[in-house]
Amino acid sequence: MKAHRIFVEKNSEFRVEAESLRREFNENLSLSLRTLRLLNVYDLFGFSDALLEKCRYSVFGEIVTDTVTDECPLDGKKYLAVEYIPGQFDQRASSAVDCVHLIDPSADVRIKSSRLLVFDDDMSEKDMEAVRHYYINAVESRPKDLSRLSDAEAVDVKPLADMSGFTDMKPEDYASFCKKWGLAMTADDLGEVVKYFRGEKRNPTETELRILDTYWSDHCRHTTFTTELQSIKVDDSFMKEEIESELGEFYGIRKELGREHKSLCLMELATIGARYLKKKGLLDDMEQSEENNACSIFVDVDVDGQKEKWLLQFKNETHNHPTEIEPFGGASTCLGGAIRDPLSGRAYVYQAMRVTGAGDITKPVSETLAGKLPQCVISRKAAAGYSSYGNQIGLATTHVREIYHEGYVAKRLEVGAVVGAVKASDVRRESPAAGDVILLLGGRTGRDGIGGATGSSKEHTESSIETCGSEVQKGNAPEERKLQRLFRRPEVTKLIKKSNDFGAGGVSVAIGELAPGLDIYLDRVPAKYSGLNSTELAISESQERMAVVVEASDREQFEKYCLSENVEVTHVADVTDRGRMRMFNNSEMVADISREFIDSAGARHYAEAEVSAVEDRDPFAFEVKGDSLKEKMTSVMKLPNVASQKGLVEMFDSTIGRSTVLMPYGGALQATETQVSVQKLPVSGYTDTASVMAYGYNPFISTWSPYHGAAYSVVEACSKVVACGADYSGMRFSYQEYFERMTSDAHSWGKPLSALLGALKMQVALGLPSIGGKDSMSGTFEHINVPPTLIAFGITTVDASKVISPELKWEGNKLYLIRHTPLGNRMPDTEALKANWNYIHSQIEDGNIVSAWSVGFGGVAEALAKMSFGNLFGVDVKVSEKDLFSYGYGSIVVESEKTLDFPAAEYLGTVTDGEDGYLRINGVNISVDSLMKANTERYSKVYPATMAASHKKMMNVQAGAPARKAKYHGEPVEHPVVFIPVFPGTNCDYDTAKAFRKAGAEVRFGVFCNLTAEDVRRSIREMSRNISECHILALAGGFSAGDEPDGSGKFIANVLNNSEVSAEIEKLIARDGLILGICNGFQALVKSGLLPYGKTGMLTKDSPTLFRNDINRHISQMVTTRVSTTRSPWLAGMNEGDLHTIAVSHGEGKFVVNEALARELFENGQVAFQYVNPFTENVTMESPYNPNGSFYAIEGIISPDGQILGKMGHSERYEKNVFKNIDEDMEQPLFENAVNYFRK
Repeated sequence: MKAHRIFVEKNSEFRVEAESLRREFNENLSLSLRTLRLLNVYDLFGFSDALLEKCRYSVFGEIVTDTVTDECPLDGKKYLAVEYIPGQFDQRASSAVDCVHLIDPSADVRIKSSRLLVFDDDMSEKDMEAVRHYYINAVESRPKDLSRLSDAEAVDVKPLADMSGFTDMKPEDYASFCKKWGLAMTADDLGEVVKYFRGEKRNPTETELRILDTYWSDHCRHTTFTTELQSIKVDDSFMKEEIESELGEFYGIRKELGREHKSLCLMELATIGARYLKKKGLLDDMEQSEENNACSIFVDVDVDGQKEKWLLQFKNETHNHPTEIEPFGGASTCLGGAIRDPLSGRAYVYQAMRVTGAGDITKPVSETLAGKLPQCVISRKAAAGYSSYGNQIGLATTHVREIYHEGYVAKRLEVGAVVGAVKASDVRRESPAAGDVILLLGGRTGRDGIGGATGSSKEHTESSIETCGSEVQKGNAPEERKLQRLFRRPEVTKLIKKSNDFGAGGVSVAIGELAPGLDIYLDRVPAKYSGLNSTELAISESQERMAVVVEASDREQFEKYCLSENVEVTHVADVTDRGRMRMFNNSEMVADISREFIDSAGARHYAEAEVSAVEDRDPFAFEVKGDSLKEKMTSVMKLPNVASQKGLVEMFDSTIGRSTVLMPYGGALQATETQVSVQKLPVSGYTDTASVMAYGYNPFISTWSPYHGAAYSVVEACSKVVACGADYSGMRFSYQEYFERMTSDAHSWGKPLSALLGALKMQVALGLPSIGGKDSMSGTFEHINVPPTLIAFGITTVDASKVISPELKWEGNKLYLIRHTPLGNRMPDTEALKANWNYIHSQIEDGNIVSAWSVGFGGVAEALAKMSFGNLFGVDVKVSEKDLFSYGYGSIVVESEKTLDFPAAEYLGTVTDGEDGYLRINGVNISVDSLMKANTERYSKVYPATMAASHKKMMNVQAGAPARKAKYHGEPVEHPVVFIPVFPGTNCDYDTAKAFRKAGAEVRFGVFCNLTAEDVRRSIREMSRNISECHILALAGGFSAGDEPDGSGKFIANVLNNSEVSAEIEKLIARDGLILGICNGFQALVKSGLLPYGKTGMLTKDSPTLFRNDINRHISQMVTTRVSTTRSPWLAGMNEGDLHTIAVSHGEGKFVVNEALARELFENGQVAFQYVNPFTENVTMESPYNPNGSFYAIEGIISPDGQILGKMGHSERYEKNVFKNIDEDMEQPLFENAVNYFRK
């Protein structure tokens, strides 16, 4: 079969992405491009001409939006074609293959995708080179030669290297050997390997050497943190006595715990606080297990009024090195890696936050350091990667902050923190025994991520960047979602004795850590493509894989569960009692190493630490430009770490899970940012038990003194948690340490040492243990170092009904500063803090304090301004400029309905009605509007929050008389059956099911499997049967794709167009059944023709479609919609003009329709909902109220008979005590209406 190449280009009115890219090139490269064409190019192999024609406009393009051609004349054109380097995961191509298999399940096809950019004909070569350098990240992609059309992978399959003479090496050769082989281990480590294999009386294989290098890397075995500190000194300064005293406390704790014989190292310092507090009886909630998946504590959860024991698991993960060199992939797998730790602990991950660090992202690209990507490019692509991954798997990311400090130019800070939970009785933890089997489930292995652990452990140089592409793992979010679903089933988790996720070290670590004795069969490991050698199979860090230990007798049942969830599963290893890790590849033994030697972690390392002198100055005051108070306030709002990041934050889905207690931005304007992440636990019934998580960190204080910086990180996290209504006393912590590469200079070791000492002091003084953490010790680029970084992530549970938010609530309320005054040495006053926090908590519990803000980067000035933004209330306060313009960590500004009588509560003034538009501070009127403008300007080009609509025309057409009213003619049904198909990429299935169950329906799921041709055929049959047995077909939201990773709904649309399925849908409609599609489900209804026509097979080039948002990114926020018709069972009981505030979260939500058809839809009464400006209550094209630029403000439509409803807004995501900082009517009774329709 001949190879084909097709070119897909958006029609002129749909070129949002191309236009956005043109503007980006012009802004960042100072170009003057007049035009830019952007095409997707597909190289197709194994396609017959007939199959290609069937797929042309159902898989690769859409009849409404695209032109698909076999040629693209480029003679005389200036163009750039870009493809992935071999070994990269190509999600666009992968999704397209899935779609092709729906059309022909037995087709043996391969697809490679690339992108083609066509520029102005007169573009200079200099400008072309600038674009090439900017657009192509050599780590992940390369220019494509369009003269070649080949399916061959251009990667050599390397035989294992010959290691002859290894054991004969002399010590003086070790260093050069390490360099030649690119090893992360030191010469001393290599000496241990030589010694071991001399004892084994043989040379190692290359695979064994790479496995040991991976196991012993700083990344895997925390070499820096386990280096023995032979001496510790403290330089003279005003802090010498304090730090030496804390060192004495540390030594005393070691003695009390009987640990004097243990190595004195950073790891000891990092973990001893939890050991000590556990002995004191202050850590009795921590789960004890030999599995080391994530921090895990027992919590009580209220489920439908009954108390249940659950495990709450949390983890922070860093991907600084990968994100620096490949921002999209590095950031997406940062989140993926964080998720899989609690997931391997059997917890369902439902909550995330993201904390990143960058240099100045507003700097011109021309000022970028040699060997570096521009800061704005790293930040933007990393945000796109992390959000794309989390959005696709369905993880609510409700707190996102980027911290700006020039030190992060050395290497980016990319941290994800996640929370998972599982009912304790659903988890089995047992030691593996000889005879148990190890199953690998999930994704396949490729070359991606080979050397990631060792790469992350090396210092970064200009030249290294060009050779480390394979070190970055690649994300496959739909596969991760399938694993999440599988592990959420108790019958599955009860079969698992032990589990481990695939991260650093791949098979060698993920499987290798499960038991002391193992036989691993590398030839059984599923691969993405042929030709991987033993080393690649052993250490590839390809993600979205899990290894589980089950009893041999449970293997068959476990495999059935996997296949029912569309998850590939393979028996790859056996547990033995030999105490050795053996690996075989096609019967050849390629590794045989004793577990004892692997666990020895190489040579002992030694260093000396010296804590630098701390400058005696005020570290809390920050510089503010301006002469008048008004100018200073404006300056504060523009500061890099105070300026609004709303355009960044809204890229992340913050509402999935039907559990978001606080939106990232609150108030009527959604303009007061939230300082914490609060999510209800993922129970099947109703709960108000929520987990609240916050972080603390200031790089400027930490640079001045890592000791103080770490202490205030803990204090800040606590203050934020207290300010939202939670009790700090049950908080548990996990720290993120990120420091420069340690050198022979003792002062470099003094930085993490002093930070950990400061954190230990807080743990003991506050009684708040750190029970986990992640260290990253390679933050150096040539002469630049990252700032000393210890981020404290703190978590506890809270009653969602008691949670408060920071936006001001009502005029006449009183404002107070609950002041924290640092001690004379600038350290926190922990006794005063505890008293303050307890008082605030009690006043929130009593309903007196109704809003609060933990003072941070912008001092009290930031607190007053941002608290006012959400609801546009004003203030009339008196406050010193010192308080206005200093960090003030530990202090909290509160709004109270009553007078507060407490020593630390300093009265500031009152909340005013804001009608005059001013904050009155010390008698000076300062415009709230001007402060908001100042606050939003700085990052508006890098991260725009609003966008002018591309279509501005509106329509005011009255609906004619209804043709007929939909009526159910069957026997009344008390609990109608809802069928929710779960396609690859579906992620709103649980939320949708919960909404229907609450309304009284019976819900059935059907997972659409497509691992094999027979799976596809069986899934079609089962889906058809389920539709024949249901009353309601509900297409839940998600990212079920076709050719677009961000969604498009083509996969589902192709299923709906299948003759067997579409016939059952027709029968469902004929028997008065109902169909609902939300978000991605709405896309599928529109792209199959079920909307607006009521039947499939009706699409033409004039049909409506849903397209990429005008702002050209994912958008997650609350919008207000107006009921525009009631001609549907879904809308019964509503009135035209009713307003509801609904969560939206989508990248492709723009409803596009021509004027004639729009008029017809309005006349037929088929426009169900329209976006409105909540303040004028008028339908609008204005962003952000119309979030995507939908034509005629249309948010949802119905079929002519009213039985089918499609909408973008996620009505299923609301329940009591979620979205508490959005004070609007959020309950839209679609689900109750549908159930009642069948009851009458």
